[in-house]
Amino acid sequence: MNLSRSSCYAIYAVVDMAMSGGRRVTVASVADRHGIPPGALAKVFQHIVRAKLAVGVRGVGGGYSLSRKPSDISLLEVIETFQAPRFTDRAMLPVDPPGPDGGMACHRVLALFDEMDETIRTRFASVSIADLIR
Repeated sequence: MNLSRSSCYAIYAVVDMAMSGGRRVTVASVADRHGIPPGALAKVFQHIVRAKLAVGVRGVGGGYSLSRKPSDISLLEVIETFQAPRFTDRAMLPVDPPGPDGGMACHRVLALFDEMDETIRTRFASVSIADLIR
């Protein structure tokens, strides 16, 4: 499974906000710390705010802070801000593949992907941002 670049940037941003002790963080400070292009990170912060995981304040002394306690935000919430709810891609397998088994092998593979997807989602949901900064 691959996380999108935006999902990874969002995790860095949310972890930095959680580690800030309630102080606001800026796009520039997070970008410098992690070597992320500031323009890309600014867009990530906008999505994080739209998802109501953080709040932003403009102007001098502005920046971003989490909208909830780190223990109340799961890693899955952060990832799903940028990833589709499904981590596996059903499009890579044909819907009705030809073959003597009538596509049963394909359906078994899809069922396995569904099971793996649920396992991944459950694991990410079980990890809070507070867990990551401990």
